[in-house]
Amino acid sequence: MTVLHAPSLTGLVADVVPFSWVDGPGNRYTVFLQGCNLNCLACHNPHTIPRLTRRARTVTVRELVDDVARLAPFLAGVTTSGGEATQQPEFVAAFFAALGEQPATAALTRFIDSNGMTDDATWDLLLPVTDGVMLDVKAVDPERHRRLTGSTNERVLASLDRLHAAGRLAQLRLLVVPGFNDSPDELRRTGAYLTAHAPGVPVQLTGSRPHGVRSTARRIPEPTGAQRQAYAALVAESVPAELLTVV
Repeated sequence: MTVLHAPSLTGLVADVVPFSWVDGPGNRYTVFLQGCNLNCLACHNPHTIPRLTRRARTVTVRELVDDVARLAPFLAGVTTSGGEATQQPEFVAAFFAALGEQPATAALTRFIDSNGMTDDATWDLLLPVTDGVMLDVKAVDPERHRRLTGSTNERVLASLDRLHAAGRLAQLRLLVVPGFNDSPDELRRTGAYLTAHAPGVPVQLTGSRPHGVRSTARRIPEPTGAQRQAYAALVAESVPAELLTVV
């Protein structure tokens, strides 16, 4: 039995949202996997970062697919998020493959929300059963990325190139954190980089918010609507306006 045909394979899940409108196109069943390989300062799900926690639960591929099938008439697709979905690639691959094989769920699109901190071998496993990836780009400057996440961004940018070449890059997600990656120079550079490396891919710009973050991040001010629009104007010097959304 290969990993793509393993209904008894287990994964560590932080939570499941049966109906979500913010985790990809349409109404989606979203699985938040436990464990992340970044330690982002402004993470909105910090409880999903550690791999070992009493809050997480172990589920099988079959259990998740059965739950999705029950709700399938009301869904457009399924998204795996986190944490970081690519930290459990065998489980995600088996889950997506099983969804594609079941008549009740085969029509649902399968998306991954990822930080991109993974390698080609992981994408080799996931891309054949994945319809699209929403990629978080914290910063194109490696030092700013390190300040925000604890790691440099070489793998993230390599994933961006790989996903775009494979035609699986569904959306680029840019979280703007005041005082870290919101300078005019950084935002212009970011827009230019995204346009050069992923032309035609939609970009979602989000201002950092204090909801759900750890206590050390609550001191970061939330950008106003006017500030978010100013950020977008700088990115839009390179990214076409029709591809850019601000939330």
